[in-house]
Amino acid sequence: MTEPVGEGSLLWTPSPAKVAAANLTDFLAWLGDRGQRFDGYDALWQWSVTDLDGFWQAIWDYCGIQCSAAPQAVLGRREMPGAQWFPGALLNYAEHILRNEAPGQTALLAVSETASLTAMDWADLAGQVRILATQLRVLGVGTGDRVVAYLPNIPQTVVAMLATTAIGAIWASCSPDFGWPGVLDRFRQLEPKVLICVDGYQYGGRRFDRTGELRQIVAGLESLQQVIFLPYLEAEATAPTGEALYWADVLDADPVPAADFSFEQVPFSHPLWILFSSGTTGLPKPIVHSHGGIVLEHLKALALHQDLTSRDSFFWYTTTGWMMWNYLVGGLLVGATIVLYDGSAVYPDTGALWRLVADAGVTYAGTGAPYLLACMKEGLRPAAENDLSALRGVGSTGSPLPPEGFRWAYQELGTGSSELILGSLSGGTDLCTGFVGPSPLLPVRAG
Repeated sequence: MTEPVGEGSLLWTPSPAKVAAANLTDFLAWLGDRGQRFDGYDALWQWSVTDLDGFWQAIWDYCGIQCSAAPQAVLGRREMPGAQWFPGALLNYAEHILRNEAPGQTALLAVSETASLTAMDWADLAGQVRILATQLRVLGVGTGDRVVAYLPNIPQTVVAMLATTAIGAIWASCSPDFGWPGVLDRFRQLEPKVLICVDGYQYGGRRFDRTGELRQIVAGLESLQQVIFLPYLEAEATAPTGEALYWADVLDADPVPAADFSFEQVPFSHPLWILFSSGTTGLPKPIVHSHGGIVLEHLKALALHQDLTSRDSFFWYTTTGWMMWNYLVGGLLVGATIVLYDGSAVYPDTGALWRLVADAGVTYAGTGAPYLLACMKEGLRPAAENDLSALRGVGSTGSPLPPEGFRWAYQELGTGSSELILGSLSGGTDLCTGFVGPSPLLPVRAG
């Protein structure tokens, strides 16, 4: 592609095979079998924003939402603020993820600056979640209690979040690069019962000991009843308090068979996790998301827009302090393998993420627009330098990607395949999803 590319230039059109294989095409056919026929994506979109009851009931049914008590309606109260969705429904977010447990299948891949790529299968993930959830219950954590984490993007964090939400407790996390004042500004508002934390992390080749920060955090959270400590930077690191429990000891308990574990059944609107605004105008503002809302929205977005299935390997460059971490974990809802990375995107050089994508066989890779532009400015040719043959989708978010960034992606990431879709997304903490994003049925235009 040598001709100039400007705002709106056509860069990609889905092939007939791509359209036929898309989850969105399957959803349209599913609707047609039930008497709802739409002439293409635009008509489907128009229906989705005018017939709220019909559309969200269709998403509920198509995605197979599992509940122990059925909803009395799609919308109970329609007024804003205060709209009431799916009143009467009882369900659980973590249960919707762990229903995908499949022996021998990989649930997640993880890599960091200090550790090579490792895999955790579904049985191991589910087993650890059930053990930790049971131990949290033993510690007195129940429905509505808050469990907070000072953890990096590693498998243990996924286990901790799922265990917390499995018992109806509420999750919130900060990345360990946050200083203690910023952590306390957030966590003090929640009055957490349990803190799960690490001693430090490595970023950009530098090691960061956070034990001093950790002691300040523990001392500043008067509501804490227990600390669970995971030595991460140093294998022999000491917990911040003498009463703290060590992660390995907590997980060293008898396995809990799936048949013996009960997921807490909570209302559709029951708090799932709390995200925070940036805090540029006063204290960071807590933003509450619900079990039902996130299950329904993430299944819709990840299946129909990101076009993910259980055959995919889904990566997004993020930390646990950004809503994209929650969105990444949502890939487990559709049975995809999620890929976790703890470290700098440009260490030891700017091509680091593309080597990870190649090594992990990633099929959908997401990052921030500034990273794509940095690769472009350095003249990187990722597809020529790595085996990106599995890659069929690239996501860009965090800021607008200019037309030249779109052009670079199609020149240097496409490996000559016509099937690579570049999706520029906009959403946010308020939604924990996107309100602008890709469709596998529509062309991609620069900008």
